[in-house]
Amino acid sequence: MPQLTVSDLNVRYGRVIGTHDVSFSVEAGEIFALVGSNGAGKSSAIKAILGMAPSTSGSITFEGVELRGLKTSEIVRRGIALSPEGRRVFPQLSVAENLRMGAFTRTRDEAQQRAEQIYRYFPRLKERFRQHAASLSGGEQQMLAIGRALMSRPRLFLLDEPSLGLAPIVVERIGDVLDEVRREERLTVILAEQNAHWAMHLASRAVIFELGRSVNTGPTGDLLKDPAVQSAYLGV
Repeated sequence: MPQLTVSDLNVRYGRVIGTHDVSFSVEAGEIFALVGSNGAGKSSAIKAILGMAPSTSGSITFEGVELRGLKTSEIVRRGIALSPEGRRVFPQLSVAENLRMGAFTRTRDEAQQRAEQIYRYFPRLKERFRQHAASLSGGEQQMLAIGRALMSRPRLFLLDEPSLGLAPIVVERIGDVLDEVRREERLTVILAEQNAHWAMHLASRAVIFELGRSVNTGPTGDLLKDPAVQSAYLGV
C-alpha cells in the first residue's frame, strides 16, 4: 500500500480553483515530484496534505489514515513536515533558535541531538549557529528552513519550491542532502517544483500539473523522454 494516496482532490479558494480531481500516490522512501508552472496547483496540493488549504472533496490518506478533516497540528504529529515556499525563517532568531522551533514535539535533549544531525547534513549552519537568520544568504536560509522542518523527524517531508531564487550550485547541494536524508532515515520526500529538470532528475516518479489538474504521471525516466514534457518544461 502506498504511504500517501491523494484521490480526486479538489481545492477551492472561493471561486478560484486550486486543484481539480487531482490524484497521485507516493511510496515510502521515494522522492516524488509535483511539476508544473506557477499557479498550476502544486502548492495547493502540498498545503491540502497538511490541512492548510481548503479542500472541498476527495481523499488524502497517510499510512492508512484519512487526513482530510484533521487539524494541521494533528497531521504534523502523525509524521509530516513542510518546508514552505519562500523559506519563512524567523529573521531575528539565531540559526540554533530557528532549529529549536522545529522541534516543538520533542524534548530538549532530543532536540539537541537532532540539531547535531542537522548540522552534519548542513555544516554551513553549524558555522553560523549563533547568527540571526536575517544575516544568512538565500541559500543558507533555505538550508535552515529544511533543517528546521527535519527537526521533528518526519516520515513524510513536503517541500514547496525549494530551488526558487537559488544559485544552481546551491540547488544541487540541497538535492544531494535530500537524497542523503532519504537514504539514511528512510524518509519520503515530495517536491513541488517549477524547476522540472532538477526535480525530475532527483525524483524517481513525478506528476505533471496543468491548470489545477494532474495531467501525466509516471517514472521520471519516462517523463523526461516524453516530447510534450520536453517541450513544455525542459526547453527541448
